[in-house]
Amino acid sequence: MTTTGPAHAAPRPPAALAEPVAPVRRGWIALLFSANLGLWMAFFTPIQILLPQQISAISPAGKENLLALVTGLGALAAVIANPLAGALSDRSTPRLGRRFFGRRHLWTAAAALLGAGSLALLAGQRAIAGVALAWVAAQFCLNAMLATLTAAVPDRVPVTQRGRVSGWIGIPQALGLVVGAVLVTTLVTGVRAGYLAVAAALLVLVLPFALLTPDDALPRTHRPPLRARALVASMWISPRAYPDFAWAWLTRFLVQTGNALGTLYLLYFLTDRVRHRDPEGGLLVLILLYTVGMMATAVLGGRASDRSGRRRIFVIISGVIMAVAALLLAIWPLWPVALVAALLLGAGYGVYLAVDAALITQVLPRAGDRAKDLGVINIANSAPQVLGPAISAPIVVYLGGYPTLYAVTAALTLLGSVLVLKIRTVP
Repeated sequence: MTTTGPAHAAPRPPAALAEPVAPVRRGWIALLFSANLGLWMAFFTPIQILLPQQISAISPAGKENLLALVTGLGALAAVIANPLAGALSDRSTPRLGRRFFGRRHLWTAAAALLGAGSLALLAGQRAIAGVALAWVAAQFCLNAMLATLTAAVPDRVPVTQRGRVSGWIGIPQALGLVVGAVLVTTLVTGVRAGYLAVAAALLVLVLPFALLTPDDALPRTHRPPLRARALVASMWISPRAYPDFAWAWLTRFLVQTGNALGTLYLLYFLTDRVRHRDPEGGLLVLILLYTVGMMATAVLGGRASDRSGRRRIFVIISGVIMAVAALLLAIWPLWPVALVAALLLGAGYGVYLAVDAALITQVLPRAGDRAKDLGVINIANSAPQVLGPAISAPIVVYLGGYPTLYAVTAALTLLGSVLVLKIRTVP
């Protein structure tokens, strides 16, 4: 005779591994928004403004290739740091209280402190070798923090709320550059002061999330063994066993490669092709328009996706919009056209970030490896920063210049968004 009842029910997983069901509150979203704002300020303000200025002052004649070298090395560090930090946080079992220092927050706080120190070190560099080494250190720390912050969504947000939450935390990817640009062009002056201001903002914006929000501890009985060979092997996720995860990675990689090609040389594009009389001021205007477009669509797109239960169609529409924006720059390198393109690109990217981020959390292979698996996904964000400079520099210098660059941007973006149809388990 078979007996049923609570005594024979399957054991419940610990809170750190359980699928979340309780909606997160606005205060939690606001603190995660703030942490992401600090993170993306520290990512993009150097890449778009401070590094180009610093490198141009060191070597004006070779600025394009040197910027590509420095950002490429930094992105290579990101490719290593993101999944590694994610895997280590998946296995962390500190017991210093429920509200902080569970699996994730210790890593977030430590990475913020070390990342701020790396930016301060970068501020004093006057040789390309020093710039490269300090930027590699900064990228390693920032990507370790990205791994733990990204895992917060599948750790604590129910599936039915992920589109909207992903929309809110996607906005800082653009807003961080705007705030950072205002900070380093208006409130402080000079490259050195700019780096120090960004470092301070990183700490002020990130640490409250690590110190004031819950972070479930992983029971030691559920911690897999930490062996170097097994850890390295776990970075490979079989496309045959998890095809939807593989397609999600590839589509993100293609879109982000297009994005890397299209954004790396914007300051030089305005200077050398559009011939704007104030390239740095023009770049700030484009960033503002991009941010307006993104903020107008990110949360709305994520919410619409949550309500409809569909993800793929929103990703495709957003990719088409971004491809159109890139083609405008390829065909008409004029200032008024650049204004329209920036607004369109922001609108498309806002929807893409919100919905694709939610989609990815629904194809993760295992609850116990959320941060590591998202770190592998984040390689699709970081690797294009390595390939982007390697591809875009020869295109700009030898293979047709900026029209070819933005045409390739459009093609990659469109291909990446359409291939999302290969994902079968998410509508």
